[in-house]
Amino acid sequence: MELSTIKDAFDRVTKKQKVASSKSQEVIEQIGHEIEQALLKIQSINDTASLSEHKVILSELKAKLKEVAPLSQLEGTQKELNVALSKYPKLLEKSLNPDISKAYRNVGSDIHTVNQIIASHFYREGHFDLGDCFVNEARESEAADQKSPFLQMYQILEATRSRNLDPAVSWATTNSEKLKLSGSDIEMKLHRQQFIEILQNKGRDEALGYARTNFPPFATKYLAEIQRLMACLLWAGKLDSSPYSDLLSPCHWDKLAEELARQFCNLMGQSYESPLSATIAAGVQGLPTLLKLMNVMTGKKQEWLSMKQLPVPIDLDREFQFHSIFVCPVSRDQATEENPPMLMSCGHVLCKQSITKLSKNNNTRPFKCPYCPTEVEVGQCKQLFF
Repeated sequence: MELSTIKDAFDRVTKKQKVASSKSQEVIEQIGHEIEQALLKIQSINDTASLSEHKVILSELKAKLKEVAPLSQLEGTQKELNVALSKYPKLLEKSLNPDISKAYRNVGSDIHTVNQIIASHFYREGHFDLGDCFVNEARESEAADQKSPFLQMYQILEATRSRNLDPAVSWATTNSEKLKLSGSDIEMKLHRQQFIEILQNKGRDEALGYARTNFPPFATKYLAEIQRLMACLLWAGKLDSSPYSDLLSPCHWDKLAEELARQFCNLMGQSYESPLSATIAAGVQGLPTLLKLMNVMTGKKQEWLSMKQLPVPIDLDREFQFHSIFVCPVSRDQATEENPPMLMSCGHVLCKQSITKLSKNNNTRPFKCPYCPTEVEVGQCKQLFF
C-alpha cells in the first residue's frame, strides 16, 4: 500500500479543513463586529428616540450583513472541504484492502517451529508471563528452555540502566573467550564505563586500583584507550571540565545496553532483532505487491497456490536483506553454488547455466551479450563472490 499517497490525501483534507475553519471564523468576526456597531448606535440614541430611528439602524445592519454575504463566502471553502472529505474514504477503502486473506498461500509451515518462534519472541521482549502461558497452552515445553537466558539478559540490562555494571561485567568475564572469538569489544567497554563511574563516585585511588586489576589483559589491543583513561585520573573531581568530558555522556549507557543485548543474543545463537517482528514487518511491506498480483490472477487461484516461485520480485528495504542474493536476469533463477553468478568481459553478470546455453556449451565460441553488443567468450568469464 502507498502510505505516502494516503498521507498526502490526509494532508489535503486537513489543509482544506483549516482554510474552511479560518474563513468561518473570519466571517463570524465580521458579523459580530457589525452587530456590535449597531448595538452601540442604538444605545447612544436617547430613550425618547422614535421607533423609525431604530428601524433605520437595523436596516443599515441588514444591508451591511447582506454585503458581507456570509453564505457565499463560506460556500466555496466548504465545497472544497466536502470534495476532499468524500474522496478520502474512497482512497482508504481502495488502499487499505481489508481482505488480505486472498494473498495467502499455504506453504506448509512447521507448526512446532512457528510456536518456538512465537514463544522466543515473548521471552525476547520481556513478556515472561505471556510466554509461559503460550508455552503451556501450545504444549511446547521445549520452548520454555529459552526463558532462562532471556531472563538473565533482562536482569543484566535492568541493572545496567540503573548504572550497576557488576552483573554485566561478571557475565562478560565468564564469557570472555567466546566474546573474543566473535570479535566483540564489549568487555573492554564495560570496564571503561565502570572505571569512569568509580572515578566519579569513589575517587582517584579506587579508580586506579580498579584499573590495575582489570586493564592489564587489554593493554596490548587497547593501549591508546587505556592511556586516555589513565589521563582522566589527573582530572578527578572535575572530569566534566576536562578534555575527556565526552566520557561522561549519558549516550554511552544507552549504547552499552544495546551492545550488551546484541552480544547476549549473539552468544545464544539468536538474532538481535526478533525473527517474528522482522517476518511480520517484511510481510506488511510485501503485501501490496502480493494483493495486486492476486487481483491480476483472479480466476487462477489453483495456479497461485501451486506456484513455487513468484512471477514478480518483492522489493524489501535493506533492513530485511540478510544475505546477498543474485537472480539471473535471463533465466530468472537464483544463483547457487552449482550455478554461480559469472562476470562477463563487458561487465554484465549472468548465471553460469545461462552462459553455457548462450555459448551452446562451447568454451571457445563467442556469443553476444543479451544486454549489449559485446561478443563474449566463456573463458573470459569470472565467477563472482558476494
